[in-house]
Amino acid sequence: MPVVLYGCETWSLTLREERKLRVFEKMVLRRIFRPRRNEVTGEWRRFHKEELNDFYSSPNIVRVIKSRRMRWAGHVAFMGVGKPEGKRSLGRPRRKWVDNIRMDIQEVGCGCMDWI
Repeated sequence: MPVVLYGCETWSLTLREERKLRVFEKMVLRRIFRPRRNEVTGEWRRFHKEELNDFYSSPNIVRVIKSRRMRWAGHVAFMGVGKPEGKRSLGRPRRKWVDNIRMDIQEVGCGCMDWI
């Protein structure tokens, strides 16, 4: 986990990237909890998503990223970082880190408060 989550506090994830991270996590968990042989029938079977969640009680990787990002947002708000200067590039603006923080706060249920 530490290798995968290095610097995740500053990531601005899209839904597609979140899905890829969840798929990666399930792939790693399936490799850790290898297929088991059924004692009655003798067949090999892989664990389903719900069974993996029962074995591995830690929160999923996207939830860990969001909690670390909100903790880092508190530090950034305390530092009082200003806005960057310069000219914006052409095209549609990418999703900003601040937008992700606002979405995380709404997901937690504190959407009415200003995080700064």
